[in-house]
Amino acid sequence: MIELLLARYEYVAAFLVLGIGLYLTVGDRNLVKKVIGLNVFQTAVFLFFIVTSLRVGGVEPLLTLAEGVGPYVNPLPHVIVLTAIVVGVSLKAAGLALVVRIHGEYGTLNEDVVEELIDDG
Repeated sequence: MIELLLARYEYVAAFLVLGIGLYLTVGDRNLVKKVIGLNVFQTAVFLFFIVTSLRVGGVEPLLTLAEGVGPYVNPLPHVIVLTAIVVGVSLKAAGLALVVRIHGEYGTLNEDVVEELIDDG
């Protein structure tokens, strides 16, 4: 089992970062830390996508005159990650804007205090 984990350390790293991001998102009550946790979680998903496209001895899928060069590395995960980075930056900006608005309205970033203030109405 240990040999398998050491052989696939990229996957282990991706899932460790994913766990840290999930803990920050769910376990912390500070809204800014929740946005940071979502960012860490998103980075772990990016890492996982890139790791899945890893091929030992693979070459770039470029058109060349030489034949029989393969195996080729799949470029699709890289393209998906580039698109997801753009979407992630937009969502991060919107999330932080909401956090600023909530802080301006309620004067705190603690989720429990905000919920109590909303309930007291």
